[in-house]
Amino acid sequence: SFYTRRCITEDPSWSLVTVPHLTELCIQHIIHNFEKNPILNYLLPEHQRKVVDRLSTSLPLAVTANVVSHEDYWKRCCIQRWQVCDVSNYGDSWKRMFFECHLENILKFFIPSTTDPKEVLELVPLCKGYVRKLEIDQFLPPVRVDEKEESNDLADAEEDANLSEAYMHHYNLKDLITALPHLEELHLTYGVKSCGMNFEWSLFNFTEQDCFNLAAAVKTCHNLKVFKLTRSKVDDDKIKLLARNLLDHPCLLELDLSHNLIRDNGAQALGKLISHSRLETLNLCNNQIRHLGAQALAQGLAESSTLTSLNLRLNFVEDKGGEAIGHALLTNTSLKSLHLGSNNLSEPTAAVFSQVLAQNTTLTSINFSCNHLGLDGGKQLLEGLANNKTLTKLDIRHTEVEQETDFLIHQIVWANREAARLASLQHPTAEPL
Repeated sequence: SFYTRRCITEDPSWSLVTVPHLTELCIQHIIHNFEKNPILNYLLPEHQRKVVDRLSTSLPLAVTANVVSHEDYWKRCCIQRWQVCDVSNYGDSWKRMFFECHLENILKFFIPSTTDPKEVLELVPLCKGYVRKLEIDQFLPPVRVDEKEESNDLADAEEDANLSEAYMHHYNLKDLITALPHLEELHLTYGVKSCGMNFEWSLFNFTEQDCFNLAAAVKTCHNLKVFKLTRSKVDDDKIKLLARNLLDHPCLLELDLSHNLIRDNGAQALGKLISHSRLETLNLCNNQIRHLGAQALAQGLAESSTLTSLNLRLNFVEDKGGEAIGHALLTNTSLKSLHLGSNNLSEPTAAVFSQVLAQNTTLTSINFSCNHLGLDGGKQLLEGLANNKTLTKLDIRHTEVEQETDFLIHQIVWANREAARLASLQHPTAEPL
């Protein structure tokens, strides 16, 4: 028999995978040339998706900001850049989160007279449609060029204080804020978070010029609803300037000035602001307000029809101030929540609030914690609560109230809270569609 040997030569590089479709080749080309020619919006939706899923997150913002609206792309950008990404704080928009955090980051590390202001302002056309809230928890001062020779003279300390004011003006937010039409919340702290071994008190200056610039900026920010300026050593002169610029503000609803240096004169300016604005929430926790300031705030309360929450915790209003606020609440019909914790209050304030609890039908929460109401003060509050049906929270921890009185007060408040809960179940408020 005749035997024939057959040899098959194989090409090891040969692949049976078909040549890519023309569509795929086009998509690859678009992705490769996206920076020069971002033609995303001319594509069909399914092709847009394929392009966006493969776009690099390192593309310049000038290319992607106003072209790419797909949330998946901005989610990738956020996750790649920040360890913690809670998009629920940004209206569930990854694009908004990216631009708010990116802008905040630039502002936190902006060094006046060193960083080019264009670095911020060039971002505005890219991010102005998405930024609704800015939280800036530090402002860096200019780099200080120390021209003084070494000296052991203690008198230099005073010269340092004078020099620091000139050296410490921070970034002026005015041009930026006025260019962000959708900005509704602004949270600021003038200070440095991590100064290491280079600590100086002057790093924590909120200067007069800073205040003047900020007041002008906030006044022109007509859509601003929430303004927080905390832990910034804001004193009476500065808060008077800010309050003047906030009078008759069309939108401002919440003002947080906690952990500052506001005294009676500053509180008087804020008392006027309460009655000349649409303000609903005012937080003055941990300032230096005494009875005259509290009386001015009380006068504002008596005239206000919008304020629903007032926080005066950790001040020094004492009974003269506490009584004044109580008297204002005999006529005020807007305030729902009041915090007077740690204000050195005693039985005379409790006596006035006994009358308030008997008459006022708006207040739902009062905090008297860490005061000296005493046995008689507790009994006064209990008497006032006898027919009260609206108060659902009364904090009297550490107020030297008798244990039995405390128990009876909490029974009444708990019953009110339970009644309010049941009423809300029977008549739920209509949720906006």
